[in-house]
Amino acid sequence: MNSENGASGGAFTPVPVPPPETAKGILRPRDHLRISNHSRLSAGQQVCRYVEWYWAVHWDRRGLPPFPAEVLSYPCVNITFERTHERTGAFLTGVWTTKYVRELAGEGEAFGVKFRAGGFGAFTGLDVAEWTDTSVDLTDVFPEAAGLAERVLAVDTDEQRRAVAEEFLAAAAERRAVADDTAYLQVLDLIQVMAEDRSLTRVDQVTERFDIPVRTLQRLFRRYVGVTPKWVLRRYRLQDGAHLLAAGRTSDLAALAVELGYFDQAHFSNEFAKEIGMAPLEYARISLVS
Repeated sequence: MNSENGASGGAFTPVPVPPPETAKGILRPRDHLRISNHSRLSAGQQVCRYVEWYWAVHWDRRGLPPFPAEVLSYPCVNITFERTHERTGAFLTGVWTTKYVRELAGEGEAFGVKFRAGGFGAFTGLDVAEWTDTSVDLTDVFPEAAGLAERVLAVDTDEQRRAVAEEFLAAAAERRAVADDTAYLQVLDLIQVMAEDRSLTRVDQVTERFDIPVRTLQRLFRRYVGVTPKWVLRRYRLQDGAHLLAAGRTSDLAALAVELGYFDQAHFSNEFAKEIGMAPLEYARISLVS
């Protein structure tokens, strides 16, 4: 199977691609984009085999109440360079398994490096599960990153910040002698299919399609992604559901539930309410009137 990143099982030829112009993963996207200035930039040739894209958020809530920015995170690691009322510096955040809420207050900004699912594990050779639901100072993982946040935040444009971050990442890859990883290529293929094929709703469907033992699949995901294959499937389908509801797909909730791979509307509604904090139609109503 071929992916955007190269053919599975062969040499890995990185191909930079533009980041998607979509609000998928951002909850109440109209509110979020009205409150903050959000943008994405593609990864360069030197790092795109591991980094999917860069993102930047700027906001100014001075004299206004804080805004709770809510996200259904992708199954990946992020490095962020932040200057906010809460903290300033460089941080590494693992996969967040619940709804991620960040308060936007005062004036602030964040520039982020979004690794591909599995990319940080391949880049570092480390077990990514160590950082699941955890955010740490970047120097805890990369001691050589001391002062990097200051250098990134000192330049004015997102393109300049990308250049500083990529220079650091390229040098880190060279120091660590990062090489092509066939297991990582397999993870990339698995993740791409799981993200795009809504008919995949169970782990056994994945193992059958890829002819891979379930224990091998689980071991790969723990090592490279940091969460279980089942969680990844459910997260992608919830992202799809929230995205469609926020875009106005409300006429037939039962059909939407089936399309997303749920047994029935009740199962979808229950899981959606548990993860998002409100029923699907309530979420759609709030998102559409924002």
